[in-house]
Amino acid sequence: MHDFLIAFIGGLMLGLSVVGYLYVNGRIAGISGLIGQVLNSKTVFKTPAIWFLSGLILTPFIYGLFVQPEIELNASPLMMIVAGLLVGFGTRLGSGCTSGHGICGISRLSKRSIVATMTFMFAGFVAVYLIRHITGAF
Repeated sequence: MHDFLIAFIGGLMLGLSVVGYLYVNGRIAGISGLIGQVLNSKTVFKTPAIWFLSGLILTPFIYGLFVQPEIELNASPLMMIVAGLLVGFGTRLGSGCTSGHGICGISRLSKRSIVATMTFMFAGFVAVYLIRHITGAF
């Protein structure tokens, strides 16, 4: 029950932050778009995205001060870099990321976001099945 409660509170906080960002800034809180704003030399100091992203980065560290995390990484640094690059490629190919499509887009009933989310979820299921059951890597 404890894990369920933590997941529920985390999801609630994520939903509230996304809605808050939309109402305050009039923009969807898709992480890839926010990172693009922060990395753009024309908007780097003019965008509120830096504060939203800072919260995403700092919150796990603050949480770790109070709760002992139970995370174990079994992937090599090279595998994590390759995975990150593939996610970045998919984000560009799909015109948005999991947060933009999966959280913001579906909640707005965007057909494009529903299709995109179904596509990346299916691709994730297939990748996990292949890596765990076919190659036996993990």
